[in-house]
Amino acid sequence: MSDTSKTVKSDSSEPQKVEKTGGVIEDQTTVAPADDPTAAPVSVVDPRLLVREEGFKGYLTEFKRKVKGGELGQLPVVIGLIIIWTIFQAKNDLFLSADNLSNISYFMSATGMLAIGLVFVLLLGEIDLSVGSVSGLASTLFAVFVVDHTMNPWLSLILTVLVGAGVGALQGWFFAKIGVPAFVVTLAGFLGWNGLMLWLLGSSGTINIPSDSGPVHLLGQNSFFMDQAIIGAYLLAGLAVVLTLVGNFGEQRRRRAAGVPFRPTAEILLRVGALAVAAFVAAGVLNNASGVSNALVIFLVALVIVDFVLRRTTYGRKVFAVGGGIEAARRAGINVPMVRITVFAISGGFAAVGGMFFAGQTASATLNAGGGNTLMLAIAAAVIGGTSLFGGRGTVWSALLGMLVIQSIQTGLDLLNMNTSIQYMITGGVLLGAVVIDSISRKSQKAAGRG
Repeated sequence: MSDTSKTVKSDSSEPQKVEKTGGVIEDQTTVAPADDPTAAPVSVVDPRLLVREEGFKGYLTEFKRKVKGGELGQLPVVIGLIIIWTIFQAKNDLFLSADNLSNISYFMSATGMLAIGLVFVLLLGEIDLSVGSVSGLASTLFAVFVVDHTMNPWLSLILTVLVGAGVGALQGWFFAKIGVPAFVVTLAGFLGWNGLMLWLLGSSGTINIPSDSGPVHLLGQNSFFMDQAIIGAYLLAGLAVVLTLVGNFGEQRRRRAAGVPFRPTAEILLRVGALAVAAFVAAGVLNNASGVSNALVIFLVALVIVDFVLRRTTYGRKVFAVGGGIEAARRAGINVPMVRITVFAISGGFAAVGGMFFAGQTASATLNAGGGNTLMLAIAAAVIGGTSLFGGRGTVWSALLGMLVIQSIQTGLDLLNMNTSIQYMITGGVLLGAVVIDSISRKSQKAAGRG
């Protein structure tokens, strides 16, 4: 133990508080040796709580401990993304151009919305195979409301999203209340909702939506935040940095008041500084193209909101609890069926929003809406980004990272004039690699006693 710690003695094994230099309060537990219960208690301090006292060396030691223990987080996908960008840039120097990066940021948003909803489902250790069909149905319903029934576009958008959430809730009800496996329920939804979409489209198979129809205009490829004003991208970057700084200092204040470990100010400033560099560089690159698309802005806002819900609310903790262990969640008083139903409703709602993004890209509802490999790419994005297929572990930011990887592969291979078959094979290989890493990580955690 560090000599800066105050010794705490107790005859019990209850946690005590130890004040360290710098005002950081850490947890310490005193226990009696297992082989001699009558012996004097020995102070035990979690080594992770001593990291910040050792400076850079302490953080390096903690990083090694996490890697050995299988706590990889988003490290594999970040490394993979760097490798992918390096390879494609070496093959074609247009890959990291402002225009190409702008295209990547725009086209990843639609499937990314589906991936956000799927993260909730995957956290339960389940799967939703219907999101592609629900997104296609949503774009079709919107087109029918606006074109055939001349309904207000914004009212049509609200109704469409509600229908998507209702579809998800219905499937969740069959799963949670009737006991039908989620795989079977959502597979039936995949077929049934796709059939309903085809019926609504009729013999023409396409419904063109006026490009100036509210949401479609907002999400179009030529619609940018603050009408292409150069200040728009930098305003967003600055807002992200300020909110992150305020949030970190707020958390530090709350944890200090509660007497639990908190991040030192220097670490907070370092983290926020790194974010500021990344945010303003991205803003500069996008401004060299056409600016920040509205679709990307909405996608990022959705990520921030959902991340808050999962990490900072009681509901989010219930989702993780159910995904970590159903029986334990029940004994903790959690309404497991309700959590399951709402999670599938959220998945359906985000699928509908994603369908609106697709409609904005083409200004139409077609037979191909939500079809093809949309479902597989949405699932792959969440998994490649770091959300576990086994439930209980993940973050909504995996939707962003995973979509960056997938869209980068697609765009890079397009620049190299590669066949679509090559795209599928490479994406499949990356997905398999992500699942293998996840499986090995879980085994490492169990071996380290943290599984």
